[in-house]
Amino acid sequence: MDLKGIMSIAGYPGLFKMVSQSKSGIIVESLVDKKRMPAFMTSKISSLEDIAIYTQEAEVPLTEVFKNIYEKEKGGEAISHQASANELKQYFTDVLPDYDQDRVYVSDIKKVINWYNTLHKNDLVKFDKKESKKSKKVEVEE
Repeated sequence: MDLKGIMSIAGYPGLFKMVSQSKSGIIVESLVDKKRMPAFMTSKISSLEDIAIYTQEAEVPLTEVFKNIYEKEKGGEAISHQASANELKQYFTDVLPDYDQDRVYVSDIKKVINWYNTLHKNDLVKFDKKESKKSKKVEVEE
C-alpha cells in the first residue's frame, strides 16, 4: 500500500491527494467529493506515510495498522468511526493489541478508522502478496 501523496489537512474533513504544486503551496483534491483547492504552506498538513501509532514497544507505521485492519476485515470496510468509545477501543485492540492506551486517544482511533474507510471507498487499500511476505520476514527477523 502506497500512501505517498495522501494527506490530512488540519481544519478540513477527510483526506486529500496532492495534484500539483503552486507558488504558495500545493493543489490538493478531496478523496470525498473530488473538489480541488489550494493548501498553503501555513496549513498544518500531515502526510499519512509519516504517521505512526504508539505501542508499548515502539511506533507502528500507519500502513501496518491499515494492513492489520485489512486482514481483520478480509479486505472489507472497518467499523464505523462513529461507534461508541468502548467499541472503538475494543476494535483497535483487536487490530493492534499492544497499542499505548495512554497516548492513543479515542479521537486518534476515530481518525485512523475513518481514514481507512475513506481509502477503502476510493479503492486505495491494496496489499499485494509481496508486501505480506516482506512484513512477515521483518517480524521473523525481529
